[in-house]
Amino acid sequence: MAYGLLTPRFKLGRTVATAGAVALGVDLIPFLRKHHCGEWGDLSDDDKKANEDALATDLRILSKYHVKDEAGRAYPIYVITEHDRSLTSVMLASEY
Repeated sequence: MAYGLLTPRFKLGRTVATAGAVALGVDLIPFLRKHHCGEWGDLSDDDKKANEDALATDLRILSKYHVKDEAGRAYPIYVITEHDRSLTSVMLASEY
């Protein structure tokens, strides 16, 4: 079995999570890591291309993932890195 290493593609800046995301009671670090390495999650092809373009033009980067809480309920979360790469936020989609 081959293993691939994920390589960061941009700066995250300061990382924060909203109260709603923290309340899920799950480890959010794996989702930050995916975002940081360009695994954009559950986005349309157009949104994925926009992220790729944003890497070269200093625009906002958005990823979307589905997270299960401790009770097994699924919630969509967003991971958003600001255009100037000063801040990355993890939040429930409903908090956007």
